[in-house]
Amino acid sequence: MLVNKSTIAESITRVRSGGIIAIIRGRFTSPQVLTIADALATAGVTAMEVTLNSPDALTHITALQDQFGSRLLIGAGTVRNVEHVSAAIAAGAMFLISPGFDPASVAAAVKADVLHLPGIYTATEAQQAASAGARMLKLFPCDTLSPTYLKALRAPLDDVDFVPTGGVSVENIGAWRKAGAAAVAMGTALVSKADQSPDDLIARGVALRQAWEAAHG
Repeated sequence: MLVNKSTIAESITRVRSGGIIAIIRGRFTSPQVLTIADALATAGVTAMEVTLNSPDALTHITALQDQFGSRLLIGAGTVRNVEHVSAAIAAGAMFLISPGFDPASVAAAVKADVLHLPGIYTATEAQQAASAGARMLKLFPCDTLSPTYLKALRAPLDDVDFVPTGGVSVENIGAWRKAGAAAVAMGTALVSKADQSPDDLIARGVALRQAWEAAHG
């Protein structure tokens, strides 16, 4: 069993600092995942997750942690229950992301001092997740919402970090940051396919980082 190398507080700091979480979902080989990780790091993207509903996800997480744990914050996505929490942490995941809010999963992650971002959509869900101990929340699916919605949500919940996910692109990433996003997570807008060229991935990553940084303040 691998030892997690990042506390909740440390992971939050790294997610906020990097601003972008890359999502790896689908059928990838370990060499492909490692090539993607190297390109992401080169582009300045500092966090990536492998969704647990992808083949060999736990194997990929372990390989990524072994080779890129010092350069990238490696996490697990689509964490839906306590069993997923335990398996992901054992594989080396340094943070966890869920499509929805499962109180037991949040409790297990908090106990292990591992950052867990439950998926929320409404103010009620956000308040419940924050009360359960989640310090950073996944706003999902954000393509059915807007940065204006996030701004309104943060008015009464200004002590909660939100990470819009599902529909973030180079065209709107700046608007999400200006609305108060602590970071964003994205899949195909960044990692589009298993055989994507490193040059294309680096170009996308750099463009997204530049758009994110340009929206600062």
